[in-house]
Amino acid sequence: MGNALRQLGACLCDAIKQQAHEAAAGYGGGDHHAGYGASSEAGFAAFARDILHFDATGEVPEGLASFVQATRATQVIWYKKLLSAWKDSQPPPRNAAEATQLITQSLQTRRKSDLQGLLRFYGLSHPVVGPTPSNPSTQALYPTWPKGVQYEFTTLPVEGHSVADGDTITVFVDVSKDDREERAVPRSVFNAVEKRRRARENRDYKKADMLQQQIFDAGYKVFDGRGSEVLAHKYRIRLRGVDAPESSMPHGPESKAMLIKLVEGQQLRVYVYTADQYGRLVADVHTSHGFLQEQLLKRGCVWHYSQYDHRPELSEWEQEARRARVGLWHFPNPVKPWEYRKNAR
Repeated sequence: MGNALRQLGACLCDAIKQQAHEAAAGYGGGDHHAGYGASSEAGFAAFARDILHFDATGEVPEGLASFVQATRATQVIWYKKLLSAWKDSQPPPRNAAEATQLITQSLQTRRKSDLQGLLRFYGLSHPVVGPTPSNPSTQALYPTWPKGVQYEFTTLPVEGHSVADGDTITVFVDVSKDDREERAVPRSVFNAVEKRRRARENRDYKKADMLQQQIFDAGYKVFDGRGSEVLAHKYRIRLRGVDAPESSMPHGPESKAMLIKLVEGQQLRVYVYTADQYGRLVADVHTSHGFLQEQLLKRGCVWHYSQYDHRPELSEWEQEARRARVGLWHFPNPVKPWEYRKNAR
């Protein structure tokens, strides 16, 4: 079982012996919260036992659903992360305070009510956490959304091959870290994720691949990591207010290459305004280096799409690139991409 789990088992035995009169007799027997809530140390013993049980069976505690809003499939993801964190701990948690710390650090979910519900389920108190350092790639950039923004999200790190051209990117969003996303996942997708996990455990990789394709066809993808998996929603993003040269136009390949350079490996902060006729989300995008449309305009990689976007700063950034004759403005009379597309019809 490994040294970490042997330590877990030893720690668990001590805790259960000390709190035997408070702990429930056997997994699934009775209400976890009612059985363990009288003592945080009894809750710690229950948590340790549930971790061991999950490692052996892949099952989450049945009573947890009464304390959290997350689906059972999401709860499975939580316990995978908790099990992995416990195994990696040196030494593993020895008391309620250390277990609380492991839970709060492992489950970086935006739904605070679920984290609080999980802690209440085990009778553990929620720690007081200080302010988080600012990070443009993972935190909101605006105190209030700009006019017209419908919602926002943070992506997983972008892969270079996800860039279609100079103004379109395919991204993935971890559904377990976004309330809106998690609520929108179809039940059929969660079921396919669970079946795929079991197929991989049984080394039936052909079936696992078939289920991954089924998940992908529904607009999702499972990313496999060390001891964990991430279910992510796929989106195509059309950068708002700019238009890049087509691939067959002068500077088209260069514009695409620059976009790849700016977003590859980045977690993007996306502010969605609407969807276009092709199903792409029209959005403002920020990287850890700043506003993506600004970076592209100043480098002469895109035009300001003034027909649809009237923000003066975008026009100013384009003029700055024109004066410097950088990027596509190196050419004397570059063809506007929207005119190119019109003539190509």
